[in-house]
Amino acid sequence: MKAFKELLRTRDFRLLWSGQVVSNFGDALTSLALLLTAEHLTGSVAAVATTAIAIALPQLFFGLIAGVYVDRWNRKHVMVVSDIIRGVLVLGFLFVTTPGHMWLLYVVAFAQATIGTLFTPARMAILPEIIPEKHLLSANSIAQSSRVIFNLLGTAAAGLIAGLAGSVTPAFIIDSGTFLVSAFLVSHLVAGPAPERAEPSSPLSMWSELTVGLRVLADSRVLKGVLIGGGIVMFGLGAVNVLLVPFVVGILEVPATWFGALEGSQVTSMVLSGALVVVLATKFRPTNLISAGLAGTGLVVASMALAGTVWHLMLALFAVGWFVTPLQASIATLFQSEVEAEKRGRAGSALNTVMTGAQVASMALAGAFAAAVGVRGVFVAAGAIALLASLVTVQLFRGIPLAAMGAVEIGSRASSEPEGTQS
Repeated sequence: MKAFKELLRTRDFRLLWSGQVVSNFGDALTSLALLLTAEHLTGSVAAVATTAIAIALPQLFFGLIAGVYVDRWNRKHVMVVSDIIRGVLVLGFLFVTTPGHMWLLYVVAFAQATIGTLFTPARMAILPEIIPEKHLLSANSIAQSSRVIFNLLGTAAAGLIAGLAGSVTPAFIIDSGTFLVSAFLVSHLVAGPAPERAEPSSPLSMWSELTVGLRVLADSRVLKGVLIGGGIVMFGLGAVNVLLVPFVVGILEVPATWFGALEGSQVTSMVLSGALVVVLATKFRPTNLISAGLAGTGLVVASMALAGTVWHLMLALFAVGWFVTPLQASIATLFQSEVEAEKRGRAGSALNTVMTGAQVASMALAGAFAAAVGVRGVFVAAGAIALLASLVTVQLFRGIPLAAMGAVEIGSRASSEPEGTQS
């Protein structure tokens, strides 16, 4: 709590964090509402998968280009405009009322996610500019814990709206409001503009700009390990994300109101594990936390195949949360320490693009794979892929000295933050 209170005394962090939690709540509302809409209108796993793919594809198509412009434009302005546009676009989902309107759902989801490719790297890049580097681990941990808490609240709200009102329409209206609130809060940041850089004058120079992020990742052994390990694990988990709704509603046969409780089980463990991140960081290298997090995630995801009731699934989700927060906080802190400020937008977009590409491939195969081996078989395969990712990162991180993990290693940050939590 001490670290949290200290960070909240920083005005810009307070505004950025407040905007994030409001937006996280709205995002979770819409994410579940869209999947439930696809399931309700079509009853098709393919429609659910297509919805998830429509949301993920923009990062694959535009992620690298977005990073170029995030590093050139004023990042605060990028975030504000992105929020306003998405606040308007989300209202388009109100018109999706029959199976014949599913095309509109896909189009609006794609457009909204396209704008999001600018917001995410802008936020990632601006955080190290508004707080001291020694506070990055605590800030990322706080951001992660807040995200999962407000994702829980949003998911629970969406499930209640669907179960009690019989419609998810209010979820889209509320989400529109959260985007506008986030835009208002972020607009009051006083963080400086992006570093001055020349505009690319030709297609060749633009291509050079696009590849900067990939080169930054490839030139660092640490980030290369994160990139490869993350890409492998997302190739497995993408299918799990698509099949979870059909698994709960179709196989376990429980109503949508249970999604709040399911999300809550994972959120509880993620928040509790967030409180341990700083302690773990004093004892283990961040690379070790990443490899262990991937291994633990793989074992738990595979065990989801054994779930015979919603209670079994809830227990598995509670278990996986203990691995996710240390994993994500370690990745975020290593990235922010390793990458120079003027390249963070492009490098962040490159990292997100590779992971999204793997995720989209997994989503595209989810329906066919589930038809061949069953949803439970997909869970086992996804767990095995996550274990493979862990083994690969162990090999890639082997022999890397602490000095190669950034100017400030996570453990040293942790020792200076006696009570840091969350991300």
